Amino acid sequence: MNEFSIICRILGSLYHRQPQDPLLEPLYTLIREGKLVQHWPLEQDALLARLQKNCDAHELAADYNALFVGDACSVPPYRSAWVEGSDEGEVRQFLNALGMPLGEGPADSFGALLLAASWLEDQREGDDSEALEQLFADFILPWHETFLGKVEAHATSAFWRTFAQLSREAVNAMWEELQEEVDQDEKAEDE
Repeated sequence: MNEFSIICRILGSLYHRQPQDPLLEPLYTLIREGKLVQHWPLEQDALLARLQKNCDAHELAADYNALFVGDACSVPPYRSAWVEGSDEGEVRQFLNALGMPLGEGPADSFGALLLAASWLEDQREGDDSEALEQLFADFILPWHETFLGKVEAHATSAFWRTFAQLSREAVNAMWEELQEEVDQDEKAEDE
């Protein structure tokens, strides 16, 4: 697992699973103890420090539920809620065609898409980033700014407001990295 995959896995897990999920306890412990910064490959130390200061388990869970859970949630975490004319089936079909095992839950949630990016990165052979580029270009980038802006606006906890900022910066940095790879591949082909 490389740095790209780690970023996607961490972000995706925190959006995809409720904070009280036992699988997330080690990750929240790293955040609370200020140790995630040692493993985080991006220069986001100030945001990580802010997460550490605001990592109250009860507050996190309450805000997560208000933001993302149920029909009355304030910020639906699904692409189909933000991109007009889209549906979850498009994402599911795309990921199935790539051989990704999918569960019963919606495949178009922000967390699920980032976890899919981690999986694709782990499965990638050599410099082939075409599937990752398509995942970002078609299924993440068209709505991530709007979605994360709404998370910042509706979150009652500093943790989720900060996490939305960190996520935006991270997604944009990963997209830039993918674009640099494309540029390098095109230069290599031209030579």
